[in-house]
Amino acid sequence: MSVSLAGKVALITGAAQGIGADTAKLFAERGAHVVLADIDAGGVERVAAGINTSGGQASAVALDVTDEAAIAVVAADIFSHHGRIDILFNCAALQGEAQRARDLDVMKLDAAVWDAAMAVNARGPMLMCKHVLPHMVAAGSGSIIHAASGFGLLGESTLTSYGASKAALINLSRFIATQYGKQGVRSNVVAIGFVLTENAIESTPPVVKEILLSHHLTPALGAPRDVSNVVAFLASDEARFINGALIPVDGGFTAHQASMVDFQKLFAAIGSNQL
Repeated sequence: MSVSLAGKVALITGAAQGIGADTAKLFAERGAHVVLADIDAGGVERVAAGINTSGGQASAVALDVTDEAAIAVVAADIFSHHGRIDILFNCAALQGEAQRARDLDVMKLDAAVWDAAMAVNARGPMLMCKHVLPHMVAAGSGSIIHAASGFGLLGESTLTSYGASKAALINLSRFIATQYGKQGVRSNVVAIGFVLTENAIESTPPVVKEILLSHHLTPALGAPRDVSNVVAFLASDEARFINGALIPVDGGFTAHQASMVDFQKLFAAIGSNQL
């Protein structure tokens, strides 16, 4: 049976596309009223309209998560209209092509790229929590879920700023769980791996997809709904005993030795898996 979110009010950032949009749709299917927030005003309006047309309850708001004053207004408006904020999913992230092209190794890293990643990926979620938490604490309950990444857990030869910002987000979640757990607020992280969003399908070369799949412990790459299902569970009362956790949703990408694929090739060549 699908977990119910009936009667809950959820705020999702980065909801104009990809995992954020899919999670908004799933939350609505489970009975929540969903407020979709994104810097792309047209995008969230289209997603919200689609949810409403399908019988769900959704509203959209244009929001830059680096703008604290705007965040405070949005949180206050949601509470004024609905009387509650039960769920916050921090899904917004800066990882467009222009940012990724300049987010290189440390010696080649422009400080402005680092600052931009931190502003959206770490400072933004902190500000969202800062202004949503008072409503959750007053109600004695709430679930906050943060969209992190395997880049926040492991080193890589590029995307330094992105990885560092996601590592900061992971520990921010633990601090929130520690500080407000006794007051009924849960804060958890999903460390998301490579997922076939519409953008990933179009922009990722087949050879890159093949490399990534070789390191998965699943027969296929993931889809947005694979992530959304986990987020919906964490948002629900079914997950009431989970707090301060980090859950990899990555097809097992971070679960094995870095040498696994090379050893698989060696074992195939020698006809044995004895080291």
